[in-house]
Amino acid sequence: MKILKALGIILLFVIIAATAGGFYVNVALPDTGKPAVVKIEPTPERLERGHYLANHVAVCIDCHSSRDWGVFSGPLVAGTSGKGGELFDENMGFPGKIYARNITPHALGNWTDGEILRAITTGVNKDGKALFPLMAYNRFGKMDQEDVYSIIAYIRSLQPVKSEIPATELNFPVSLINNTLPKPADFQKIPAASDTLKYGAYLINVAGCVDCHSKMDKGNIVPGSEFGGGMEFKQPAGTIRSPNITMHPTNGLGNWTREMFVQRFKMYADSSFKPQHISRDELNSPMPWTMYAGMTQQDLSAIYTYLKSLKPLDNKVVVRTVKALSK
Repeated sequence: MKILKALGIILLFVIIAATAGGFYVNVALPDTGKPAVVKIEPTPERLERGHYLANHVAVCIDCHSSRDWGVFSGPLVAGTSGKGGELFDENMGFPGKIYARNITPHALGNWTDGEILRAITTGVNKDGKALFPLMAYNRFGKMDQEDVYSIIAYIRSLQPVKSEIPATELNFPVSLINNTLPKPADFQKIPAASDTLKYGAYLINVAGCVDCHSKMDKGNIVPGSEFGGGMEFKQPAGTIRSPNITMHPTNGLGNWTREMFVQRFKMYADSSFKPQHISRDELNSPMPWTMYAGMTQQDLSAIYTYLKSLKPLDNKVVVRTVKALSK
């Protein structure tokens, strides 16, 4: 009887501790501090830089807009810049239903600049709730603070688009764990462009290449698979997987020259490029080629330099698997 009584006490203690822990995580977290008191002036320099970063490097506008999947690479639908609504769900390997938010002044008009800054760089929204790290605050919090200011100035200048977005729904226990993920920003100064390796590392962090060109498990990168490709994008016609972009000689980009790499992007910025229409029984590239094509040759070249510095991963990716469609 004493043993049963002792076990009962231990079980009660465990239940109380678990309840208290869950209450703390659910109520007290996230805690990245109060929003900064800051007023970001929309100078012409910031607006130009913010446009470049938001459309061609960080590609915020890619996720926070509608894309026309009836055309190669899913270009933006006119008039939807920043309106949000894109769904990322279990079919894409995410733990629930995650919706890109409306980032036009329609939705952010009552946010302070400090609240937007906190959301972008620490993952905590205006109401103190944790954002799912698909919104890559862990990367953006390592940017140069002035670059983030420029992005904020730019999205403030977007045309307001009325669009009410459903609330994100995370599966348990990710819904609880998510509250523990936000952390204060660790801003880094942008390296000089002449230091090509460090500058390329900065750009590739902003661009988030690793987020798609790695294997994923429940929305998290599988350690050791970084840049080796393998993330799956399921489509009606089958599955397309991100390629290995390390410099492995047979399974990666090892045989690509710098010129080939840069041209692979810039071809989509050429006036002669005519986007191809994609039917339902064809696989479409999820890569926003036309957006990244707007990067300067200098920036693309620096990214190539950084990729050259990585350990080549011997990961052979079957990029396309087509399935027969029922009629």
